[in-house]
Amino acid sequence: MSHPKTVLFICTHNAGRSQLGVHLLSHVGDDRLVATSAGVSPADEINPAVAASLQELGIDTSAAQPRAVTADDLQDADVVVLMKPGLALPGPVAGELVEWSFPDPSNWEADGVRELRDAVADQVRGLAARLAG
Repeated sequence: MSHPKTVLFICTHNAGRSQLGVHLLSHVGDDRLVATSAGVSPADEINPAVAASLQELGIDTSAAQPRAVTADDLQDADVVVLMKPGLALPGPVAGELVEWSFPDPSNWEADGVRELRDAVADQVRGLAARLAG
């Protein structure tokens, strides 16, 4: 049996976009994929509107805690997904680099986040299918 592939989602604060990525991949993926997330300037907590939008899908984010991306994270991940292109990372990416462009939901209400969540979910499903393929 091959080892699972690690997918690291990165955004600015690890409170919105990357949390959507990690939780949605964990939700739709299987044991061949391990999802993690981090931020370049982490917030104190996950965005409540993002957490609420994920809860609507039955995804529990209560244990989610934003954290800073490290050089080791970038070396250990098979795939690094930047949820915002051009982020300043603490080192080189050893695996595949994927850049998606999603708006920052920092000040959004839950209604606005749903559309973002669904757009991220579409990208995540495509990535999961390609990696598991």
